[in-house]
Amino acid sequence: MERIQQLEHWIRVQFPGKLFTLEPASADASFRRYFRVGFDDQTLIVMDAPPQYENCIPFLHVAEILAATGVHVPKILGQNPELGFLLLSDLGHTTFLHALKQTPELANQLYRDATDALVHMQMSQRIEGLPLYGQALLQQELDLFPDWYVAKHLQLKLSEKQQTVLRNAFAHIVQNNLAQAKVLVHRDYHSRNLMVSTPNPGILDFQDAVYGPITYDLVSLFKDAYIRWDEDRILDWTIRYWEKARQAGLPVAADFSDFYRDFEWMGVQRHLKVLGIFARLNYRDGKAAYLNDMPLVMEYLRATCERYRELRALLSLLDELHPAKSGQKVGYTF
Repeated sequence: MERIQQLEHWIRVQFPGKLFTLEPASADASFRRYFRVGFDDQTLIVMDAPPQYENCIPFLHVAEILAATGVHVPKILGQNPELGFLLLSDLGHTTFLHALKQTPELANQLYRDATDALVHMQMSQRIEGLPLYGQALLQQELDLFPDWYVAKHLQLKLSEKQQTVLRNAFAHIVQNNLAQAKVLVHRDYHSRNLMVSTPNPGILDFQDAVYGPITYDLVSLFKDAYIRWDEDRILDWTIRYWEKARQAGLPVAADFSDFYRDFEWMGVQRHLKVLGIFARLNYRDGKAAYLNDMPLVMEYLRATCERYRELRALLSLLDELHPAKSGQKVGYTF
């Protein structure tokens, strides 16, 4: 309550004498919260990022970089990083996730807009101040899988042999990811962070942007933990992105099968990480709803491991962890 009173006081200072309403707009997986501020003539968004847990400076830095590319991000209308408050333009009420579930026939149009915006972001040459999505960070994220998913969620202890399988798989995954061309990476470019807006999409939650593998954001977008699409549709959308990226001069593989392999291997890294994060959100932060999204993420992970010989040992390990999950069938092979 004290934090809310502090936030309301800060808004009153920004708009002396004006009456306003304050209601929750959204909350994400971190300690950040968002509120919608209603005035007679407009609505704005205020970010509440408690400074003991969150840092507003990366958000401000990345917002400037992305705005320069021409994509639609919130305008910064007021700021007090010391208190952890930012006042932002309102990009609307409708996330891609909501729109896609209500009107799935909009999928081609929405994903076309999202891939157009992604290409614009990836064309940016401004990478100063962005952390490198290198070996240390990739490995740190992969370690969330044994630490939180296996040990905390499944309550299992890996044998020495299983630990060796996981280490070898991680080494192959990181090797592939590091070999990919690097661009600006949003890092959470999916249906919950894209708003239906004009221009479309409105892009949110970009404060964790890094400089890293070119396929990462595409995996976040098409192999989204929160909504399932048929594999042939994902393949079609990925081809369309690849064609746009080549036309724009982005450093994608010249052969689509090579690009799709990079896309899938990047997905393995992300899906292992996400399973760990979802477990951590439940057991550390008390956010149990994320457990409901684990089966789709595991489905993505298993499908890719089935396709590639180098990942078969990881698939066998997943079978050992989840015996009932073995024997699934998947489609394309590259």
